[in-house]
Amino acid sequence: MDIKYKPEWEETKQRFLAWWAGEAIGRCALGITAPRDDGVGIEPPEYPSDPLQRWTDLEFIAALNEYVHSTTFYGGEAIPVWHGGYPGHTSCPAFLGCPTSLDERTGWWDPIFDEDSDDWDAISLAVDPENAWWQFTLAQARRSLVECAGKSIPCIGGALGGCGDTLAALRGSLPLLYDVKLVPDRVREAELHLMDIWIDVYGALYQIDHEAAEGSTVGWFPLWSPGRFYVTHCDFSYMISTEMFCDLFIPALERQTAYLDHCVHHTDGIEAFRHVSALCDLPRLDALQILPGAGKPSPLHYIETLRLVQALGKNLHITIPPEEVELALEHLSARGLFIQTHCETEEQARYLLRKAEDWSHD
Repeated sequence: MDIKYKPEWEETKQRFLAWWAGEAIGRCALGITAPRDDGVGIEPPEYPSDPLQRWTDLEFIAALNEYVHSTTFYGGEAIPVWHGGYPGHTSCPAFLGCPTSLDERTGWWDPIFDEDSDDWDAISLAVDPENAWWQFTLAQARRSLVECAGKSIPCIGGALGGCGDTLAALRGSLPLLYDVKLVPDRVREAELHLMDIWIDVYGALYQIDHEAAEGSTVGWFPLWSPGRFYVTHCDFSYMISTEMFCDLFIPALERQTAYLDHCVHHTDGIEAFRHVSALCDLPRLDALQILPGAGKPSPLHYIETLRLVQALGKNLHITIPPEEVELALEHLSARGLFIQTHCETEEQARYLLRKAEDWSHD
């Protein structure tokens, strides 16, 4: 069944299935967004002046999603996902008690463990069912089913947190850098415990929305999967060696990838690229996103890293401007490649979709 803001939804699902399987689809997978030709004149809802209301007013969130979807062209494998944003309030650190502050654009957590303490204990942590942020996340997930029915795809919560990064929020990144050297066994044990919590959180949200999504997706990384899907990550790994990453964090990632049906690893920042080979050794990991980070050159500047991912048999996701798509397809195999881009006009987006078929090679 097609949906309002993605009329060719049935065809799109088949291309996603082929991409996950690493099969050729005639071109690379291509998620292109652009302003819709017929979206001119549609006015956005008025943003609340209070940051807390901006991120928690479900009426506003619903109106904002409707505006975005009705004014956006979703070409190729781009999909309209209903979500409430991800400044950190719908994530495991908040659910576990980190004080969470929000402003108009983002948010941040304060650690709950004293940075001067050397006897912190993450094993005792659990999500309080009455935690306000957890209750809001459940309410938002239920609201998304109503709002997106026949029109778009519900997200599964938000950016839920993940390996390494939840512990860094609970402990503080600098104290955790000392911990990985001084108390590595405690870090590894904490990571496995926190991953069990993550799986429970994901499972509760998946039960709410997986039937409506015919699978699941996440708001900040819009890919569809016919099952449990999430983007794994460990941004903390940017600051440590591959040996330490494999010792302390790969066990939790193995547990996460074993639980999921499909997953892409968000490899964020050039210093995290050193872990690509180790990540590709994870048998249940389908793909790697290679993201150089803010202020860094295009992913194509790191072409050897991109080729390494493909050579090691994993799918590859990159985000590049439309003018770089042809160059990317000159140097990379289209098989298993997912390019995300944004065009200035719908006409440009449709042209790019047509040309990608000519530029792609297997």
